[in-house]
Amino acid sequence: MANLAEQLINKSKEAFILAVEIYNKPTIKYRVEGFAFFICNAWELMLKAHLIKAKGENSIYYKDNLDRTINLENCIRLIFTNDKDPLRLNLEKIIELRNTSTHFITEEYEMVYVPLFQSCIFNFNEKMLKFHDIDVTELISLNFLNLVVKEKSFDENEIKAKYSDKIAHKLLGLNDKISKIVDETNANFAVKIEHHYYITKDKDKATDTVVIDKNSTNSVQIIKEIKNPNETHKYTAKKVCAEITKQLKRLNIILKHKGEAVEKFNTYHFKLFCDYYDMKTNEKWCFVYKANSYPSYSYSMQAIEFIVDEIKKDSDNILDNLKAKAKQKIS
Repeated sequence: MANLAEQLINKSKEAFILAVEIYNKPTIKYRVEGFAFFICNAWELMLKAHLIKAKGENSIYYKDNLDRTINLENCIRLIFTNDKDPLRLNLEKIIELRNTSTHFITEEYEMVYVPLFQSCIFNFNEKMLKFHDIDVTELISLNFLNLVVKEKSFDENEIKAKYSDKIAHKLLGLNDKISKIVDETNANFAVKIEHHYYITKDKDKATDTVVIDKNSTNSVQIIKEIKNPNETHKYTAKKVCAEITKQLKRLNIILKHKGEAVEKFNTYHFKLFCDYYDMKTNEKWCFVYKANSYPSYSYSMQAIEFIVDEIKKDSDNILDNLKAKAKQKIS
Protein backbone atom coordinates (compact mmCIF):
# COMPACT_ATOMS: atom_id res chain seq x y z
CA MET A 1 0.00 0.00 0.00
CA ALA A 2 2.68 2.45 1.06
CA ASN A 3 4.75 1.51 -1.99
CA LEU A 4 1.87 2.25 -4.38
CA ALA A 5 1.24 5.61 -2.71
CA GLU A 6 4.94 6.45 -3.00
CA GLN A 7 4.95 5.52 -6.70
CA LEU A 8 1.93 7.76 -7.30
CA ILE A 9 3.59 10.65 -5.48
CA ASN A 10 6.80 10.29 -7.52
CA LYS A 11 4.80 10.32 -10.76
CA SER A 12 2.80 13.28 -9.48
CA LYS A 13 5.99 15.25 -8.87
CA GLU A 14 7.18 14.49 -12.42
CA ALA A 15 3.84 15.57 -13.91
CA PHE A 16 3.93 18.80 -11.89
CA ILE A 17 7.45 19.65 -13.07
CA LEU A 18 6.40 18.95 -16.68
CA ALA A 19 3.38 21.24 -16.31
CA VAL A 20 5.47 24.17 -15.07
CA GLU A 21 8.33 23.61 -17.52
CA ILE A 22 5.99 23.32 -20.52
CA TYR A 23 4.19 26.53 -19.62
CA ASN A 24 7.35 28.51 -18.97
CA LYS A 25 9.10 27.50 -22.23
CA PRO A 26 8.66 30.35 -24.73
CA THR A 27 9.18 28.10 -27.77
CA ILE A 28 6.24 25.82 -26.97
CA LYS A 29 2.96 26.93 -28.55
CA TYR A 30 0.95 24.10 -27.00
CA ARG A 31 1.65 25.31 -23.48
CA VAL A 32 -1.91 26.07 -22.31
CA GLU A 33 -3.18 22.64 -23.28
CA GLY A 34 0.04 20.96 -22.11
CA PHE A 35 -0.12 22.65 -18.71
CA ALA A 36 -3.79 21.72 -18.24
CA PHE A 37 -3.10 18.07 -19.08
CA PHE A 38 -0.07 17.61 -16.83
CA ILE A 39 -1.30 19.66 -13.86
CA CYS A 40 -4.52 17.62 -13.81
CA ASN A 41 -2.44 14.44 -13.97
CA ALA A 42 -0.27 15.69 -11.09
CA TRP A 43 -3.33 16.44 -8.93
CA GLU A 44 -4.98 13.09 -9.70
CA LEU A 45 -1.91 11.08 -8.74
CA MET A 46 -1.27 13.13 -5.60
CA LEU A 47 -4.90 12.90 -4.41
CA LYS A 48 -5.03 9.15 -5.07
CA ALA A 49 -1.92 8.70 -2.93
CA HIS A 50 -3.68 10.68 -0.19
CA LEU A 51 -6.79 8.48 -0.44
CA ILE A 52 -4.66 5.33 -0.20
CA LYS A 53 -3.00 6.63 2.96
CA ALA A 54 -6.30 7.75 4.52
CA LYS A 55 -8.74 5.03 3.41
CA GLY A 56 -6.76 2.17 1.92
CA GLU A 57 -5.93 1.04 -1.60
CA ASN A 58 -9.49 0.01 -2.47
CA SER A 59 -10.62 3.64 -2.13
CA ILE A 60 -9.11 4.58 -5.51
CA TYR A 61 -11.04 1.90 -7.44
CA TYR A 62 -14.63 1.93 -8.64
CA LYS A 63 -16.70 -0.30 -6.36
CA ASP A 64 -18.36 -2.06 -9.28
CA ASN A 65 -15.13 -2.47 -11.26
CA LEU A 66 -11.93 -3.10 -9.34
CA ASP A 67 -9.92 -3.01 -12.58
CA ARG A 68 -10.52 0.75 -12.99
CA THR A 69 -9.31 3.56 -10.77
CA ILE A 70 -11.49 6.61 -10.16
CA ASN A 71 -10.85 9.80 -12.13
CA LEU A 72 -9.75 13.22 -10.91
CA GLU A 73 -13.32 14.51 -10.59
CA ASN A 74 -14.12 11.64 -8.21
CA CYS A 75 -10.99 12.34 -6.15
CA ILE A 76 -11.93 16.00 -5.82
CA ARG A 77 -15.47 15.22 -4.66
CA LEU A 78 -14.20 12.72 -2.08
CA ILE A 79 -11.51 15.00 -0.61
CA PHE A 80 -12.81 18.56 -1.12
CA THR A 81 -16.42 18.03 -0.12
CA ASN A 82 -17.40 21.73 -0.15
CA ASP A 83 -18.50 22.44 -3.74
CA LYS A 84 -18.06 26.20 -3.09
CA ASP A 85 -14.40 25.80 -2.08
CA PRO A 86 -12.32 28.12 -4.34
CA LEU A 87 -9.63 25.45 -4.64
CA ARG A 88 -12.20 22.93 -5.89
CA LEU A 89 -13.72 25.50 -8.28
CA ASN A 90 -10.23 26.22 -9.61
CA LEU A 91 -9.56 22.55 -10.35
CA GLU A 92 -12.97 22.03 -11.94
CA LYS A 93 -12.41 24.93 -14.35
CA ILE A 94 -8.99 23.61 -15.37
CA ILE A 95 -10.48 20.13 -15.86
CA GLU A 96 -13.07 21.71 -18.20
CA LEU A 97 -10.22 23.25 -20.20
CA ARG A 98 -8.36 19.93 -20.33
CA ASN A 99 -11.47 18.14 -21.57
CA THR A 100 -12.30 20.69 -24.30
CA SER A 101 -8.86 21.86 -25.43
CA THR A 102 -8.46 19.05 -27.95
CA HIS A 103 -11.61 20.28 -29.72
CA PHE A 104 -11.41 24.04 -29.33
CA ILE A 105 -8.57 26.34 -28.30
CA THR A 106 -7.29 29.82 -29.15
CA GLU A 107 -4.35 31.85 -27.89
CA GLU A 108 -6.76 34.04 -25.91
CA TYR A 109 -7.47 31.10 -23.62
CA GLU A 110 -4.11 31.82 -22.00
CA MET A 111 -5.23 35.32 -20.99
CA VAL A 112 -8.36 33.89 -19.39
CA TYR A 113 -6.81 30.92 -17.60
CA VAL A 114 -3.35 31.98 -16.47
CA PRO A 115 -4.58 33.46 -13.14
CA LEU A 116 -6.22 30.08 -12.45
CA PHE A 117 -3.03 28.24 -13.46
CA GLN A 118 -0.95 30.33 -11.06
CA SER A 119 -3.33 29.68 -8.18
CA CYS A 120 -3.43 25.97 -9.06
CA ILE A 121 0.37 25.77 -8.71
CA PHE A 122 0.32 27.37 -5.25
CA ASN A 123 -2.60 25.17 -4.17
CA PHE A 124 -0.75 22.05 -5.32
CA ASN A 125 2.31 22.98 -3.28
CA GLU A 126 0.15 23.64 -0.22
CA LYS A 127 -1.72 20.31 -0.45
CA MET A 128 1.39 18.28 -1.28
CA LEU A 129 2.94 19.73 1.88
CA LYS A 130 -0.17 19.05 3.96
CA PHE A 131 -0.98 15.56 2.66
CA HIS A 132 2.51 14.17 2.02
CA ASP A 133 4.96 16.50 3.81
CA ILE A 134 6.64 17.30 0.48
CA ASP A 135 7.65 20.86 -0.44
CA VAL A 136 7.67 21.24 -4.23
CA THR A 137 9.95 24.27 -3.92
CA GLU A 138 12.67 21.72 -3.24
CA LEU A 139 11.97 20.34 -6.74
CA ILE A 140 11.55 23.71 -8.47
CA SER A 141 12.76 27.03 -7.06
CA LEU A 142 9.98 29.28 -5.78
CA ASN A 143 10.95 31.86 -8.42
CA PHE A 144 10.21 29.39 -11.21
CA LEU A 145 6.75 28.63 -9.83
CA ASN A 146 5.72 32.07 -11.11
CA LEU A 147 4.41 31.54 -14.62
CA VAL A 148 5.83 33.44 -17.59
CA VAL A 149 2.92 35.40 -19.01
CA LYS A 150 2.40 36.95 -22.40
CA GLU A 151 2.03 40.69 -22.07
CA LYS A 152 -1.00 40.84 -24.38
CA SER A 153 -4.31 41.82 -22.75
CA PHE A 154 -7.78 40.41 -23.30
CA ASP A 155 -9.32 42.89 -25.76
CA GLU A 156 -13.04 42.43 -26.49
CA ASN A 157 -13.05 44.44 -29.72
CA GLU A 158 -9.99 42.63 -31.04
CA ILE A 159 -11.59 39.24 -30.36
CA LYS A 160 -14.81 40.24 -32.13
CA ALA A 161 -12.80 41.36 -35.15
CA LYS A 162 -10.54 38.32 -35.17
CA TYR A 163 -13.05 35.47 -34.74
CA SER A 164 -16.46 34.39 -35.95
CA ASP A 165 -19.49 35.42 -33.88
CA LYS A 166 -19.77 31.93 -32.39
CA ILE A 167 -16.15 31.71 -31.24
CA ALA A 168 -16.07 35.34 -30.03
CA HIS A 169 -19.27 34.79 -28.04
CA LYS A 170 -17.80 31.65 -26.45
CA LEU A 171 -14.55 33.38 -25.47
CA LEU A 172 -16.17 36.54 -24.12
CA GLY A 173 -18.75 34.53 -22.19
CA LEU A 174 -16.03 32.36 -20.68
CA ASN A 175 -13.99 35.40 -19.67
CA ASP A 176 -17.02 37.07 -18.04
CA LYS A 177 -17.93 33.88 -16.18
CA ILE A 178 -14.44 33.33 -14.79
CA SER A 179 -13.97 37.03 -13.97
CA LYS A 180 -17.16 36.93 -11.90
CA ILE A 181 -15.91 33.94 -9.91
CA VAL A 182 -12.56 35.71 -9.39
CA ASP A 183 -14.38 38.69 -7.88
CA GLU A 184 -16.43 36.45 -5.58
CA THR A 185 -13.65 34.16 -4.33
CA ASN A 186 -10.08 34.38 -3.08
CA ALA A 187 -6.54 33.59 -4.21
CA ASN A 188 -7.23 29.84 -4.02
CA PHE A 189 -9.27 30.25 -7.22
CA ALA A 190 -7.17 32.75 -9.15
CA VAL A 191 -4.03 34.83 -8.68
CA LYS A 192 -3.99 37.93 -10.82
CA ILE A 193 -0.63 38.27 -12.55
CA GLU A 194 0.51 41.76 -13.38
CA HIS A 195 3.62 43.29 -14.91
CA HIS A 196 4.67 46.76 -13.71
CA TYR A 197 7.27 48.72 -15.62
CA TYR A 198 9.46 51.45 -14.15
CA ILE A 199 12.05 53.48 -16.00
CA THR A 200 15.53 53.59 -14.48
CA LYS A 201 18.91 54.64 -15.81
CA ASP A 202 20.66 52.08 -13.62
CA LYS A 203 20.83 48.84 -15.67
CA ASP A 204 21.78 46.85 -12.55
CA LYS A 205 18.30 47.52 -11.14
CA ALA A 206 16.51 46.37 -14.29
CA THR A 207 15.11 42.91 -15.02
CA ASP A 208 14.41 43.85 -18.65
CA THR A 209 15.74 46.52 -20.99
CA VAL A 210 14.05 48.48 -23.76
CA VAL A 211 15.22 50.72 -26.56
CA ILE A 212 13.76 54.14 -27.31
CA ASP A 213 13.57 54.72 -31.05
CA LYS A 214 13.00 58.30 -32.12
CA ASN A 215 11.88 57.09 -35.58
CA SER A 216 9.14 54.84 -34.23
CA THR A 217 5.55 55.59 -35.25
CA ASN A 218 4.17 54.05 -32.04
CA SER A 219 3.70 56.55 -29.25
CA VAL A 220 3.73 55.84 -25.52
CA GLN A 221 3.10 57.81 -22.39
CA ILE A 222 5.17 57.55 -19.22
CA ILE A 223 2.87 57.13 -16.25
CA LYS A 224 4.44 58.37 -13.03
CA GLU A 225 1.58 57.71 -10.65
CA ILE A 226 -0.41 54.61 -9.74
CA LYS A 227 -3.65 54.66 -11.69
CA ASN A 228 -5.72 51.98 -9.93
CA PRO A 229 -4.64 51.18 -6.37
CA ASN A 230 -7.73 48.98 -5.94
CA GLU A 231 -6.01 46.52 -8.27
CA THR A 232 -2.33 47.03 -7.44
CA HIS A 233 -2.58 47.74 -3.69
CA LYS A 234 -5.63 45.82 -2.54
CA TYR A 235 -4.41 44.44 0.79
CA THR A 236 -5.31 45.99 4.13
CA ALA A 237 -2.85 45.51 6.99
CA LYS A 238 -5.03 42.67 8.31
CA LYS A 239 -5.06 40.93 4.92
CA VAL A 240 -1.30 41.40 4.59
CA CYS A 241 -0.82 39.57 7.89
CA ALA A 242 -3.16 36.77 6.84
CA GLU A 243 -1.38 36.30 3.50
CA ILE A 244 2.09 36.32 5.10
CA THR A 245 0.92 33.74 7.68
CA LYS A 246 -0.39 31.58 4.83
CA GLN A 247 2.83 31.85 2.81
CA LEU A 248 5.05 31.05 5.80
CA LYS A 249 2.94 27.98 6.52
CA ARG A 250 3.13 26.93 2.86
CA LEU A 251 6.92 27.30 2.93
CA ASN A 252 7.15 25.51 6.28
CA ILE A 253 8.93 28.51 7.84
CA ILE A 254 8.63 28.95 11.61
CA LEU A 255 8.79 32.60 12.64
CA LYS A 256 10.10 33.21 16.15
CA HIS A 257 9.90 36.07 18.67
CA LYS A 258 11.94 35.96 21.87
CA GLY A 259 12.87 32.39 21.03
CA GLU A 260 9.25 31.23 20.86
CA ALA A 261 7.42 30.15 17.70
CA VAL A 262 4.86 32.68 16.46
CA GLU A 263 1.56 31.10 15.42
CA LYS A 264 0.45 34.03 13.25
CA PHE A 265 2.15 37.02 11.70
CA ASN A 266 0.20 39.91 13.25
CA THR A 267 -0.17 43.69 12.90
CA TYR A 268 2.53 44.32 15.53
CA HIS A 269 5.03 42.30 13.47
CA PHE A 270 3.88 44.14 10.34
CA LYS A 271 4.42 47.51 12.04
CA LEU A 272 8.02 46.54 12.85
CA PHE A 273 8.68 45.98 9.13
CA CYS A 274 6.80 49.12 8.08
CA ASP A 275 8.69 51.34 10.53
CA TYR A 276 12.17 49.96 9.88
CA TYR A 277 11.92 49.80 6.09
CA ASP A 278 9.75 52.95 5.87
CA MET A 279 7.31 50.96 3.76
CA LYS A 280 4.48 53.50 3.89
CA THR A 281 6.50 56.02 1.88
CA ASN A 282 7.35 53.53 -0.89
CA GLU A 283 4.60 53.60 -3.55
CA LYS A 284 5.69 50.20 -4.82
CA TRP A 285 4.60 48.73 -1.47
CA CYS A 286 2.00 51.14 -0.10
CA PHE A 287 -0.72 53.45 -1.36
CA VAL A 288 -1.89 56.30 0.88
CA TYR A 289 -5.53 57.40 0.72
CA LYS A 290 -5.75 61.06 1.76
CA ALA A 291 -9.43 61.73 1.10
CA ASN A 292 -10.28 61.87 4.82
CA SER A 293 -8.74 63.83 7.67
CA TYR A 294 -6.72 60.77 8.62
CA PRO A 295 -4.85 58.89 5.88
CA SER A 296 -5.49 55.19 5.33
CA TYR A 297 -3.11 52.70 3.77
CA SER A 298 -3.31 49.70 1.47
CA TYR A 299 -0.50 47.42 0.37
CA SER A 300 0.66 45.49 -2.69
CA MET A 301 1.61 41.86 -3.22
CA GLN A 302 5.18 43.12 -3.68
CA ALA A 303 5.12 44.30 -0.05
CA ILE A 304 4.02 40.83 1.08
CA GLU A 305 6.69 39.10 -1.01
CA PHE A 306 9.37 41.46 0.33
CA ILE A 307 8.49 40.69 3.96
CA VAL A 308 8.36 36.94 3.32
CA ASP A 309 11.78 37.08 1.62
CA GLU A 310 13.24 38.97 4.60
CA ILE A 311 11.78 36.47 7.08
CA LYS A 312 13.23 33.57 5.07
CA LYS A 313 16.73 35.01 5.60
CA ASP A 314 16.54 34.78 9.41
CA SER A 315 13.17 33.62 10.74
CA ASP A 316 14.61 32.97 14.22
CA ASN A 317 15.85 36.50 14.90
CA ILE A 318 14.33 39.01 12.47
CA LEU A 319 11.50 40.19 14.74
CA ASP A 320 13.85 40.60 17.70
CA ASN A 321 16.36 42.48 15.54
CA LEU A 322 13.70 44.83 14.13
CA LYS A 323 12.38 45.50 17.63
CA ALA A 324 15.87 46.29 18.90
CA LYS A 325 16.54 48.62 15.98
CA ALA A 326 13.22 50.37 16.60
CA LYS A 327 14.28 51.06 20.21
CA GLN A 328 17.61 52.43 19.01
CA LYS A 329 15.78 54.88 16.75
CA ILE A 330 13.67 56.13 19.66
CA SER A 331 16.67 56.55 21.97
